[in-house]
Amino acid sequence: MPFQSTRAKLVLSAEAESRLSLLAHSRTEPAQQVERAQILLAYAAGESISAMARRLGTNRPKIERCVNKALQIGPLAALEDLPGRGKPAAISAEARAWVISLACQKPKDLGYAAELWTTRLLASHVRQHCTTQGYPSLQRLARGTVSKILRQSQVRPHKISYYLERRDPDFESKMAQVLYVYREVQTLRQAGQEISSLIAVLSYDEKPGIQVLENTAPDLPPRPGVHPAIARDREYIRHGTLSLLAGIDLLTGHVHGMVAERHRSREFVAFLKQVDRFYPASATIRIILDNHSAHLSKETRTYLATVPNRFDFVFTPKHGSWLNLVESFFAKLAKTLLRGIRGSSKAELRERIERHLHELNQEPVVMKWTYGLETISVT
Repeated sequence: MPFQSTRAKLVLSAEAESRLSLLAHSRTEPAQQVERAQILLAYAAGESISAMARRLGTNRPKIERCVNKALQIGPLAALEDLPGRGKPAAISAEARAWVISLACQKPKDLGYAAELWTTRLLASHVRQHCTTQGYPSLQRLARGTVSKILRQSQVRPHKISYYLERRDPDFESKMAQVLYVYREVQTLRQAGQEISSLIAVLSYDEKPGIQVLENTAPDLPPRPGVHPAIARDREYIRHGTLSLLAGIDLLTGHVHGMVAERHRSREFVAFLKQVDRFYPASATIRIILDNHSAHLSKETRTYLATVPNRFDFVFTPKHGSWLNLVESFFAKLAKTLLRGIRGSSKAELRERIERHLHELNQEPVVMKWTYGLETISVT
């Protein structure tokens, strides 16, 4: 039954009732406004103050303030706080800006040993210097308040996010050369012609530091109900490292690989000789590679002089290894074959890597590059 009240009845226009109804059922609007909309709709429908307090889990004075405000200034205006409410801010905007400016400096530049701020160190520094800087309200600044100030300004001086500065002044032109090669490969592949006797295009790099680790105890296979994964002893014997020199034929998908203990000029030359034997003598072998010193060393150039016009090197820009498609191959290799691999010797691990490359070449997969090719034209 509608209640009898000394308060005036709240009359809602169609627009106000529609707005309040949407707000009352919202899951994204502020909770305070949602509750006020529910109160005003219930009061307009005749529900008593006490009944609303019980149903909404709140108190009568809160509901009475909301209803009185709606009767005075209107239901939609009553959804917002009145100006001047709340406790005045103890920390001024200027003081907060000063704290943020400190957070944007390194503590070592202010005489501390630390490289990065902690909330404890920053709060301590603020308390020590706030009075001389004209912000006495910060004399009792706590770590929690520092965290709130930093969070509101989206500043995290205790974190490091890495970036890569482009230090190669010719980065754009060198990247364009690499993309041109990828576009040329795409065009040749679309032509569908036999091109192995004309040109070969390889994406080449080295993967050093492949660790040769031997178990000190046998691996235990999974056992249902006991341990679902392979169980492995934490200790191991280290037998050194190996390097994989690999080039992917971007036209056929064939992987050329050579496993060696190092990746110096002599190993690179040995790889080039291996590739030279693989392709017809009439073919030009174009290789995308980085600026490693071994690729243009005196020993390498001495070999290249013996096979003039055979190789055509296209160098990626400095810090542009992501432009080399073979990096995707290495990433997949690390997640598959090399993940958790164990071997009793370098010879065993070398044989297994070479066997894996042979298996891949039984069903070669042509890797394709797409980024940025629409900006490169082939003439």
